[in-house]
Amino acid sequence: MEVFLVGGSVRDELLGLPVKDHDYVVVGSNPEEMVKGGFRPVGKDFPVFLHPITHEQYALARTERKVSRGYKGFEVYASPGVTLQEDLARRDLTINAIAKDRTGRIIDPFNGIADLEAGILRHISPAFVEDPVRILRVARFAARFGFHVAPETMELMKEMVHTGEVDALVPERLWQEIARGLMEKRPSQMFYALRTCNALSRILPEVDVLFGVPQPAQHHPEIDTGVHVMIAIDYAAQNDYSLAVRFATLTHDLGKGTTPPNEWPRHVGHETRSVALVKDLCERIRVPKEERDLALIVARYHGDVHRAEELRPVTIADILQATDAYRKPNRFEAFLQACACDFHGRPGYAEKPYLQSTRFNKAFDAARSVDAGAIAANLKQKIIDLPDLPEMINRSVREARITEIANIQ
Repeated sequence: MEVFLVGGSVRDELLGLPVKDHDYVVVGSNPEEMVKGGFRPVGKDFPVFLHPITHEQYALARTERKVSRGYKGFEVYASPGVTLQEDLARRDLTINAIAKDRTGRIIDPFNGIADLEAGILRHISPAFVEDPVRILRVARFAARFGFHVAPETMELMKEMVHTGEVDALVPERLWQEIARGLMEKRPSQMFYALRTCNALSRILPEVDVLFGVPQPAQHHPEIDTGVHVMIAIDYAAQNDYSLAVRFATLTHDLGKGTTPPNEWPRHVGHETRSVALVKDLCERIRVPKEERDLALIVARYHGDVHRAEELRPVTIADILQATDAYRKPNRFEAFLQACACDFHGRPGYAEKPYLQSTRFNKAFDAARSVDAGAIAANLKQKIIDLPDLPEMINRSVREARITEIANIQ
């Protein structure tokens, strides 16, 4: 039995990056021998075991054969006779097919180190086309490392889109990969790669149609809506914002993709259209509630926040109420972060102050200084058994908040 460190842990070590998880391939063993050695089996689709002490993953060397459509349509063969090179050959990219033995010797049968040094994402074999998740993984690695996709690999990705293999992606896996891509260093590179291979139009058509849609030049020097969104999500990544903020930034302008061309470059009412599109997108790819809810309020109200200096106190109070700021102050902070990403998501705006966020924060602090409990108690003492007492309390609290907001002007 031989054990080799493989995959991302070797790749990241060679790149000088922190290694989070170690994955091992075991050559020359079988499930019975692994269990006898104290390893705990955890793999459902193929033999994977957890080390009895470190709990790191050890997988038996295996090969795969495509038997049906989709990323789960594989028949796995694992036996003591499967070699390390055969196991590495079933992987997606050369940079992920590098191994290291117990002595530290590097095994690199597919020249992955050369591709690491050149910054290239290159497939190992034509079998790459058998797994549609690989399209998303390659795009995600482009966002993580800033590497270029090899032309021949891009051609295979285009083929997978053309043959419909990409359509076999299940919603949960699709969201998982999009979420991971959004959390990379330069998430825009994931979407550019997906767009280059034509997958974006199949996976996120609402985002794909934004490219080529013009915007008013006085507000958007970059003009193109799709480019604007890409700059904005990279700004969110640079500031280490949460996944919810990054997803809301990605989807905040979806409504602009449905503006009739004869109305370009203006997009009157795009916020309302964006809300409907975000709802449909989130349902289709099973976006979790936290990310969905923030995306909806950003889509609806980001334009109002940008006009903060023009808004009346009553309007600001209504927005605070509509975004549920009093009960969910952390989400309100995330809401303003996403609005700031929209503002900064254009050339030359990265260092400009976003004063609208400051105004809304001051208004929020002023509004929540109102003691709603005291107002309610006072009204209850004066009015007994009045059917519309709850409405009177809400109205009085709202008026007090409006007054406080007006005082900060």
